[in-house]
Amino acid sequence: MRTVPGRDPKADRRALREALVGACADAGASIGMLYLPDPDPTRRVLHLTLTSGLSREFAAPWSRVGLDDPIPVADAVREGRLVWLGGQEDTARRYPRLGLVLPYDFALAAVPLAPEATDRASEPTGAGLVFLWPGSHGPDLDERERKALESARGLLTRILLRAAADGLPMRPTPHPVVLRPLPAPTPGPAEAAATMAFVRRLPGGNCALDLNGTITFITPEAADLLGAPVSGLLGALPWEALPWMDTPAIENHYRATAMSRLPRSFIAERPTGQRLCFDLYPDNTGISVRITTVSDQPSEPAPGPPAGPEQPAPSRATALYPLMLLAATLTEAAHAQDVVEKAADQIVPSLGAHALALLAEQDGRVRIVGHRGYSAEHLAELDGTPVSADTAITHILHTANPLFFADAGELLAAHPDAVIEDGMAAWAFLPLIASNRPIGSLVLAYGHPRVFAPGERAVLTSIAGLIAQALDRARLYDATHQLARSLQTGLLPHTLPRVPRLDVAARYLPAAYGLEIGGDFYDLIRIDDTTVAAAIGDVQGHNVNAAALMGQVRTAVHAGAGAPPEEVLARTNRLVTDLEPGLFTSCLYAHIDLAGHTVRLASAGHPPPLLRHPGGATEMLNPPTGLLLGIEPGASYRAVEIPFSPGTLLALYTDGLVEAPGRDIEDAIGAVARLIGDAPEHDPLGDLADELIRHAHRDGPRPDDIALLLLRTEGPERSAQLGQTTFP
Repeated sequence: MRTVPGRDPKADRRALREALVGACADAGASIGMLYLPDPDPTRRVLHLTLTSGLSREFAAPWSRVGLDDPIPVADAVREGRLVWLGGQEDTARRYPRLGLVLPYDFALAAVPLAPEATDRASEPTGAGLVFLWPGSHGPDLDERERKALESARGLLTRILLRAAADGLPMRPTPHPVVLRPLPAPTPGPAEAAATMAFVRRLPGGNCALDLNGTITFITPEAADLLGAPVSGLLGALPWEALPWMDTPAIENHYRATAMSRLPRSFIAERPTGQRLCFDLYPDNTGISVRITTVSDQPSEPAPGPPAGPEQPAPSRATALYPLMLLAATLTEAAHAQDVVEKAADQIVPSLGAHALALLAEQDGRVRIVGHRGYSAEHLAELDGTPVSADTAITHILHTANPLFFADAGELLAAHPDAVIEDGMAAWAFLPLIASNRPIGSLVLAYGHPRVFAPGERAVLTSIAGLIAQALDRARLYDATHQLARSLQTGLLPHTLPRVPRLDVAARYLPAAYGLEIGGDFYDLIRIDDTTVAAAIGDVQGHNVNAAALMGQVRTAVHAGAGAPPEEVLARTNRLVTDLEPGLFTSCLYAHIDLAGHTVRLASAGHPPPLLRHPGGATEMLNPPTGLLLGIEPGASYRAVEIPFSPGTLLALYTDGLVEAPGRDIEDAIGAVARLIGDAPEHDPLGDLADELIRHAHRDGPRPDDIALLLLRTEGPERSAQLGQTTFP
């Protein structure tokens, strides 16, 4: 990679910002978001780097998105396609987490940023672009919007590729940069005076909020209606400056207006009993609010707000947002590390924390489950600390009571031996309690001294409770998952026999979802120095019964090895039928004669094997297919003999390798055949096996197990061509 001398690294970033703001205007979108991939290619993460028309608070929880998360931009980048959501119902149906946390009217488009199809030399950028339109948008993209989206996609892609080619690749920013939409024309003095006169003549009071909800303008009449001085309202959030407005319902009206860009009205009651009507009118720069009195009879006056602490507590309504988002996110966490990643993704940006660590007790010592923001060196000092030690973390494990330290002085006063990492100035140590017992602790560190008000302490404690429940489930899942996999792999061959003049590679990969045991199996049985039997099969179902039957089928095949393939399957079928397991099994058995250069195949409903000839031509074999094992005790099977000359490769596999939702099975088998045909002829078979497994997962996690067995005879001779289906 070269770096262009004298090139200003800020030029492309400025161009990127201008392009995003201009693209939003051209497309009529209210919100634009640009995601860039993590600089570390092993981390499958997208970072929100630029956003226009979206408040920082709204952007924070979505600032880090895993490529495998059920989020539109992740799907768009991972699958290389447009994701379009035509409204609230569409969002809730296809992306429940997004629909739960943002139950508002908006339309959304997410696209990957990738080179044009004609530019074969360039790699995809791994970046993603998201546009949101107001809730008044129809269910479909119109032609103008589609063209603007494609134009923006092309322009942003070219900027990213140009920067990378010049040795100055774009990197994600630590926090999303919030861009201002294109400003409206600035009025002259006369027009500004006329505007102010117009506002003052309107009945009631008027004020303006920016996209963060901050009051940027308010008339004295509006301040009087709200019961606070203008000076106390300007620059404040309404629900923080006015305790009686600190309700989830009122903040939700603001959120709905800001996200949907649709007008909205609601009525709120002051502690005096006076009822006020709020009319909200949004655009891409903020929200105009008109406040009027309601002529209805006021209800009984409510008691005045209680005196607050010296430093006001954070908004209860604001706190509900990260709580709800975290709860929705943790429902998708299957493993302990998933809990760490998803909790860190939501908590660190949403609550303004600098760092997070999850710790658990194991064998009388404190163990690090995961962290974000802490240095590895610092946590290495904590990992393995005896539970009997006197530290803030062990105190949590013993007492299950949270600890809050507003600054380093408070922490050191309580625990003089505490090691404080640079850049950290306040801490919350929170117990992780599941099933009424402490299972660990959550540590949050902040970059500045912080007074933890009672409301914030309650929110943080609730967050720790959610994480504890998710972590407890995940650790149980991990333990059960490991037990299930150990049982299953214990039923598979640990090693394959070495056979002269035969290269062999095998792979087994469990299903991507669930922790039930599958019934896929493979085997290689050495009969003598020149004869070998190979088998592969798939027992119906994913449970202990399937695994048990798989072991019995494999044993039966072993017992019959050496007999003609049709007899081996017939005997195994009678055994399976006699067992009456209620499960059926597919199986393919191959009898390989290395001296005679032939292979005899018999199939009980199993996917067709693939044969590659020396030189690369690969074909799908079609041996006679009999009934699945376990259906009919008297079922018979037929075998077919084919040449197996030196240099030929035979691929046996289960359907997990080729089956994917929405994909034609023959197309999928054809794609695998082409990969086998294109592989270097003399490379190790293990490399090809790994590539086939990677190919199976390029379209996303597979719901079924995969078993794969590759067999290649040694020798350069070219085998005779068979009149079977050939994939170029």
